[in-house]
Amino acid sequence: MKFGGSALADPQTIVNAVGIVKEYKSKRHQLIVVTSALPGITDELVAITERATRLGSDSANAFAEKQLEFHSAIARKCIRNPDVLEKVLIKVRETTKELRDILQSVSLLRELTPRSKDFLLSFGERLSTPIVWGAASDSSLKAEWLTGVGSGIVTDDNFGEASPLMDVTIRRVKAKLEPLLDAGTLAIIAGYAASSPNGITTTLGRGGSDYTATIIGAAMDADEIILWKDVEGLMTADPTIEPNARLLRRVSYAEASEMAYFGTKAIHPRALEPALEKKIPIRIRSISNPTSEGTLITSDASERKENIVKAVTLVSKVAMITVAGSGMAGLPGVAAKVFDVLAGAGVNILMISQGSSEAGISFVVPRDKLQRATNALELAILGTKLVKDIISENDICVVSAVGAGMKGTPGVAARVFKAVSSREVNVGMIAQGSSELNISFVVGEQDGPKAVRALHDEFGLAKSES
Repeated sequence: MKFGGSALADPQTIVNAVGIVKEYKSKRHQLIVVTSALPGITDELVAITERATRLGSDSANAFAEKQLEFHSAIARKCIRNPDVLEKVLIKVRETTKELRDILQSVSLLRELTPRSKDFLLSFGERLSTPIVWGAASDSSLKAEWLTGVGSGIVTDDNFGEASPLMDVTIRRVKAKLEPLLDAGTLAIIAGYAASSPNGITTTLGRGGSDYTATIIGAAMDADEIILWKDVEGLMTADPTIEPNARLLRRVSYAEASEMAYFGTKAIHPRALEPALEKKIPIRIRSISNPTSEGTLITSDASERKENIVKAVTLVSKVAMITVAGSGMAGLPGVAAKVFDVLAGAGVNILMISQGSSEAGISFVVPRDKLQRATNALELAILGTKLVKDIISENDICVVSAVGAGMKGTPGVAARVFKAVSSREVNVGMIAQGSSELNISFVVGEQDGPKAVRALHDEFGLAKSES
C-alpha cells in the first residue's frame, strides 16, 4: 500500500491511514507500506533548492526550523505513547539538522549538483515516514521504517529521473523485507528516493512514491498494489471540467498508461512498468472513502465493445513548436537532428506530428521549456539550408480520447473530430499511435474544456459503467 501526501494530510488522516493498515493486518495479510512526503513539503523543497546557492546561513536555519516545528507538531497530534513520540521527535530533529547542514554547504560552495539536489529532495519522505511509523507503533502495530535506500531499491545514476535496476533491486529488496514479513513486522518505506549502485541517493521523479510502491510490489511478487489517494480512482474525465464524469471501475495497463501520459494525475506514468512486467494488479482507492473499490488496473480490462472510448484527458501548460523548411523534404536525418538538439537541451517531447510532404515537423513540449527549446533550435538549425522557420504557440492544450475499444473500430476519428467541430473548436495538430488506444490533438487553451465535454457527450461516458 502506498499512501500519498493527501492520505497523510493531517494528524487525523494519518491515524485513519494506520487504521486501514491495521484492518488489513487483522485479516492476516502480509503488508508493506510506502509513504509520500506530507502535503506541500516536496514543493517547498523544490523551491528551496532553486535558490540554495544564494541562501545565507540564517535562511537555511529558518527553513530547517520551520520543517522541524511542522513535522514535530504533526507527530505530537497523532502519537500518544510518550516513548514512541520521543523516538520520532529525535529522528525529526536529526533529519532537519542534516537538511540544514546540506543547505548551508550548497550555499557556501555556490554549487547545486544534480546529486545534491536529489539528496535534498529526499528529505520530505525521510521526515514523514518516521511519523507514520510512530502512529503505527502507537496503534500497537509491530513496525519498522526504512528509507528507499535502506529497503534495497537500486537505480541508475540519472539523478532526478532515475530508473530501477530491477535484477539487483529484487535481490536486495527480498533480502531486506522477507525477514520482516516472516516475523510479522510491518515494513514502512519512504517513497520517491532510492540509491545508485554506489550508494548515492537518487530520486524517481515527481510522483515517484507510486513508482517506489510498484518497484517494491514487483520485487516481492505482491498479490496487489493499492495506491491510496484523494481521488476515488481514474475518471472518464476531469470532474472539474466535466461534472458528469464517472469512475472507471476497471482499465488495462495500456489504457492507464495512455491516461497517465496524457493528463491523468492519479498515477505516475512510469509506475505502471514494474507491475505490468509481473502482471500485478494496481488499485487506486480514496483515503476519504475507503469502502469504495476504486479503479483496478490489470492486464485484462474486460473491455465491453460499446465502450469505444473510456476516458477523455486534457494536458495544459504545454506549447507547440513547428520547424519548417522546404529543404527538409525527402532529406534523411532532419527529425533526428531536431530531436537531438532538444534532448541536449533537456526538453521532453510530449507529442509529434509530421505531414507527408516532410516540409514541417510539429511537436508539443512543456510550456516552461518553450523558451529553452526555441533558443536551442534557433542556435543549432535555424537559417540553415534545411530549416527556414521556427514557429511557437504557447496558448494551446492537448486533448486525448483513450480506450482499448478504439482499436480496429472504424469511424472513431470521424466521430471525434465531428464532435469537436460541432462545438466550433479548431484542431491544430493531430497524432495517433499505432496501438490505436489514443487519438490526441491540439486545440487553443480556452477551447480545451469545451473539446473534453464534446467528446464525453459524443461517446456517452456519463452513462457508461466501465
